Amino acid sequence: MPLTPTHRAPQGRPLPTTAPRARRRRTAAALLASAVSVCLVAASAPAVPLGLGDRLFPHLGNPGYDVAAYDLRLDYSGRNDAPLRAVTTIDARTTADLDRINLDFAHGTVHSVEVDGEPAAFTGVGEDLVITPEDDVDRGEWIRITVRHTSDPVSPGDREGGWVRTADGLAMANQADAAHLVFPCNDHPSDKALFTFRITAPDGHTAVANGLRTRVDRAGGETTWTYRTRHPMATELAQVSIGRSTVVHREGPHGLPLRDVVPTQQREKLEPWLAKTPGQISWMEDRVGRYPFETYGLLLAEASTGFALETQTLSLFERDLFTDPAYPAWYVESIMVHELAHQWFGNSVSPGTWSDLWLGEGHATWYEALYAEEKAGRSMEARMKAAYEASDRWRTTGGPPAAPEPPDAGRKIGIFRPNVYDGAALVLYALRQEIGRSAFDRLQRAWVARHRDGNATTADFVRLASETAGRDLTAFLHPWLYGERTPPMPGHADWRSGTRAAAGAGAH
Repeated sequence: MPLTPTHRAPQGRPLPTTAPRARRRRTAAALLASAVSVCLVAASAPAVPLGLGDRLFPHLGNPGYDVAAYDLRLDYSGRNDAPLRAVTTIDARTTADLDRINLDFAHGTVHSVEVDGEPAAFTGVGEDLVITPEDDVDRGEWIRITVRHTSDPVSPGDREGGWVRTADGLAMANQADAAHLVFPCNDHPSDKALFTFRITAPDGHTAVANGLRTRVDRAGGETTWTYRTRHPMATELAQVSIGRSTVVHREGPHGLPLRDVVPTQQREKLEPWLAKTPGQISWMEDRVGRYPFETYGLLLAEASTGFALETQTLSLFERDLFTDPAYPAWYVESIMVHELAHQWFGNSVSPGTWSDLWLGEGHATWYEALYAEEKAGRSMEARMKAAYEASDRWRTTGGPPAAPEPPDAGRKIGIFRPNVYDGAALVLYALRQEIGRSAFDRLQRAWVARHRDGNATTADFVRLASETAGRDLTAFLHPWLYGERTPPMPGHADWRSGTRAAAGAGAH
């Protein structure tokens, strides 16, 4: 997500049927007296918000289950300031015994909840929806949770993320912690799942979502579009566009279906930009391997967000990025490549925790810069030298690349600081200087192949880099990733950070 100036996938895993199943009921005769006491205390304890304990967002996500699939039904009235009627169905497998189930959900009205077809009690606490099923749930069981609710667009200036109001409808911008403003979910990138979207809107509107369209149904002046993903996705990458838009289809490398969503009146003007995507995909494939998903495209929204966003298979951009002559062509194309590179780095290979954000943003920035160098003569070395000069300052104000400082209250996108972009790309540059271009290129391909459709951490990257280089790189990489000061750059002993340069001047 560049700012602009203005466990593995459950594929093939059996899902539960809709028929409710019998649950076990604990009885006093089957339990020791101490266990009975614990259960009674737990049952009488007040509902509380939970979290996975992420270092940056400790209250995001929830323990006790692994989501396999989401089915999200949205009914849009034609007004982008009105709540949407919604039904979210979650198929999950429990990883612990549960007497309550916590979901992240913070911006809508819940009308009812069912667990395996049976009504369940629920309450909202903090930013959690806490569900109490009729019977406790054993570890290792499949459960189906159905929540009927509203999905409420956030008022401009009210809160970051969730639904973004466009000139003619809505789009989503859920990074980092805003998917649960749109639908109940386990809102942490470590719990990826398959998605189905069913969006109903008045005739004259077009709806597009992640994945491939599987059917279109028209009746009574309304149209329902159904989309499904073929690969698991983090909640922060979900995308739904609803508006008076045109969908432009073309073919990419290897017959890859491409579709772009554009304002209808701007279609002809935007076509030269859209036509660049197949070549950009081929450029990326030459460097890191086959594109990892079933489709790709650009969503050009008539909205002011201040960023572009790598929503899976359908990257979100401000339309003005492509129509404002103030932006040079090389810059626009490099931002397109940044979001495209994220489909490999950050989407297919998602961060294990939010502290691993640098693995996505650093690589996306790396290929953005490499593309600008190869296509427009914008020197990678000059960009990295400038980043080196600023790196100590970035580390002081925002933390090192792999241990960013927590965001300020109410500013969750505050983690997207320079040190997870150019500062993280600088780590990759240092690594290439240390192990050589050939080993570095092998590492890039091996990384996206080994962790495809899954999650990976900084420790995983250090381990694979060491394996690829044939030597332990821990002592080299850890100061780059976690140090308060920027280490010397291999091959560039003359490079100085701003902090060191100032200190040196003072000493003289």
